[in-house]
Amino acid sequence: MKSLDLPLDNIFIPSEIPSKKLMIILHGRGDSSEGFVNLPDFIKIAQMNYLLLDAPFEYFGGHSWYQLPPDQLPGIEYSSKLLTETLDTVFKENFNAEESFLFGFSQGSLLTFEFGARYEKVLAGYIGVSGYIYDVDKLLEELNPNASSSSWLCTHGVYDIVLDYKTSKEQIQELQAGGFSIEFKTYEKEHNIDRDEIEMIAQWIRERL
Repeated sequence: MKSLDLPLDNIFIPSEIPSKKLMIILHGRGDSSEGFVNLPDFIKIAQMNYLLLDAPFEYFGGHSWYQLPPDQLPGIEYSSKLLTETLDTVFKENFNAEESFLFGFSQGSLLTFEFGARYEKVLAGYIGVSGYIYDVDKLLEELNPNASSSSWLCTHGVYDIVLDYKTSKEQIQELQAGGFSIEFKTYEKEHNIDRDEIEMIAQWIRERL
């Protein structure tokens, strides 16, 4: 493992087979890039590079992308700015946006939507796990329409007591009605990522490579 010279601290895990494919991973509140270093072992795609990013704000020994409600917006906007600079850098020479994926858990899932749908470059796919959207109406107004027609996947657990399942499902339905090409998958889980879910996500990615 090593890191790249980027606006956000990170762990970079190169692919087994050289390629310009990249999976960008955004952790949840209180976690860090180190929390996802084993994910490549479960995804099992030899051509995939992995960029695990640290959120910019310290939070009880880990990191956070934005403050708790009702003060999320300043952090969301600041983190989105840093994500824009980070992805602009990695896609300038080293990797291809059209062969890359953005994956986020919890707070990282929110940024996958709030940042990913607005970002000028369109990725091969976007994956949000156990998160929510800050402002669905504003997102639909400001999104990059080419990004919304790319491949999107959202998963959520029915027993999630941190971020409400029903809210997430209703928000995704609003995005679908607004033109998003997005799949919503339900899991019998809490606020976590389970093995079956990871295997499904890995297959979903392979189908889009």
